Amino acid sequence: MDIKQLRQFIQLADTLHFGRASEASHISPSALSRSIKQLEEEAGSCLFERDNRSVALTPEGEIFLTYARDSLAQWDTLRTQLMERTGELQGEISMYCSVTASYSFLFNILSEFRRNYPKIEIKLHTGDPDPAINRVISGDEDFAIAAKPDTLPTGLAFKSIALSPLLFIAPKQGIEGKHSTLPILDDKTPMILSEEGVARKRVDRWFKEQNCKPLIYAQVAGNEAIVSMVSLGFGVGVVPKIVLENSPLANTVEVLDITPSLKPYEVGIVTLEKKLKSPLIRAFWAQLKSEL
Repeated sequence: MDIKQLRQFIQLADTLHFGRASEASHISPSALSRSIKQLEEEAGSCLFERDNRSVALTPEGEIFLTYARDSLAQWDTLRTQLMERTGELQGEISMYCSVTASYSFLFNILSEFRRNYPKIEIKLHTGDPDPAINRVISGDEDFAIAAKPDTLPTGLAFKSIALSPLLFIAPKQGIEGKHSTLPILDDKTPMILSEEGVARKRVDRWFKEQNCKPLIYAQVAGNEAIVSMVSLGFGVGVVPKIVLENSPLANTVEVLDITPSLKPYEVGIVTLEKKLKSPLIRAFWAQLKSEL
């Protein structure tokens, strides 16, 4: 089995779509199909269940996926170790973060690294911050900028880069156009909250400690969307201060003085501890400067 075929297999396992996987692999769908069929013949098992409408991993395919990821990780480690002996690292690392994190932290994180290791390419993916840690755990990304949960999953390394308060924000125009102050939050206050993640868990705990069941108006993905909905007057939201400071809608909302306050949002870089054996990953990790 060659490395290219294993990468193609992982692309298909991640997307479960021949068109997208073949495009990412820079081959035709028919060539990808032949490659997968050859892998199945060599493995002696059917790795995918497929018909004209869907693709799914078989139980044997799930086992093979673990093997493929481990094999590629070992190959990348060996390749970079050999390159390290020549005195110059080269290759690719991937990172995931929210849009806000990309323009808040990436310049400081990447500028020095690019000067020191110009031949290491950085593949950046952006999106909702809540799945960031899971993308690292699953092996989809080498690094992620993420909020540190109260309990960090086993096997992860975390380096803090910022501390940001979690703020209750309300529309300056008033909720649904009604100009009224909100000195307290109660079960009649419409709330706009994250679907999941660190902020959601902390605000849920906050309401529970206040013996109050929140009136949830909307659950959204992404902190930027919360600021947008609050600015339109739909309710009160909870966002990290760093998101509000970077929002073009910051002047349309106000920060509420609510006590007790929520526990601050600790932002940092996360990676798998086992990946730190790779010279590329280790080089990137070593140049990160913890701010806390």
